[in-house]
Amino acid sequence: MRIRYLSFILLLIVPAVISCRKNNYRVNVSSIKADIKIKRLEKDLFTVTPDEIPAVVPSLREKYKGFLQLFSYVINTGDVNETSFGDFLVRFCTDKQNNDVYALAIQQYPGVEEFEKELSDAFRHYLYYFPEKKIPGVFTCISGFNTSIITGDSVLGIGLDRYLGADCEYYPRLEIYKYMAARMTRENIVPDCMYGWGASEWDFSVVKYSADNVLAEIIHNGKLRYFERCMLPEVSDEIIFGFTPEQMKFCKNNEGRMWQLLIENDLLFRSDQMTIRKLVGEAPFTTYFTNESPGKAAVWLGFRIIESYMTRTPGTKLEELMRDSDIQKILENAKYSPQ
Repeated sequence: MRIRYLSFILLLIVPAVISCRKNNYRVNVSSIKADIKIKRLEKDLFTVTPDEIPAVVPSLREKYKGFLQLFSYVINTGDVNETSFGDFLVRFCTDKQNNDVYALAIQQYPGVEEFEKELSDAFRHYLYYFPEKKIPGVFTCISGFNTSIITGDSVLGIGLDRYLGADCEYYPRLEIYKYMAARMTRENIVPDCMYGWGASEWDFSVVKYSADNVLAEIIHNGKLRYFERCMLPEVSDEIIFGFTPEQMKFCKNNEGRMWQLLIENDLLFRSDQMTIRKLVGEAPFTTYFTNESPGKAAVWLGFRIIESYMTRTPGTKLEELMRDSDIQKILENAKYSPQ
């Protein structure tokens, strides 16, 4: 009985140890401070009587600073310093659909404490890897369904109307495909924030790659997902990549075959935008693979190339990776050869 008991204990311990070792993205951020407090523009707009809106514009400009202008661009109400801005804002806030959507957003998101906590943790990771960087101010809004994430200089905005749930009645009316609406949920808010922040900090044009082709695009997108994974080490792969469990399984089981197809069809150095979009753009599946594949399946390959590169060049810092424009060097040093 004693031997069986010890064996049982070992069976419990060994998988736990293996599980802990699997997540190489965990780092100790307990000593890093990043206190995110979210300001809610939609509440300040839709709880004011329409007649008072023009009068409160100066206080909104002061409270929301740069974000108010970005928000205005999103809803197409112009320069916030123009006298006409207040009138445009009245029209936006008195629109029936906008009011209905606001009510729905408040019903689903009466408080944002959970997102403040999760974003604070994510930005602690951000400061761990980029200690010289500053964390942004974070805001929520109703965007007229125009955008999910708004980024600017030290500004990060969340369009709550783009996170009302996969079954939100408005999305079919707006002709948003089901596979896209499936990701418009609360658990995607923080991952989308971190991906959006990374994409704004290291825009493709800012990195200045030597070419804009399939290989550069999949590696750049792979970098952004790797960045997101580093910021959110406990979030599942399915959420990080926007895949269903079945799609994630497909990518893991067919990694080698997908890479082989890119090579066999001479796709890696294609620079036409149509080919690039088919491989890294929004779609129900990736055209060059099979209908079982998810859209953006090639981004998974880019991520795996970056994982291999970072494993084989352990001295490389995340900051160095994100601004590295030498695609050929990354590919060669990754020694990527999936089975």
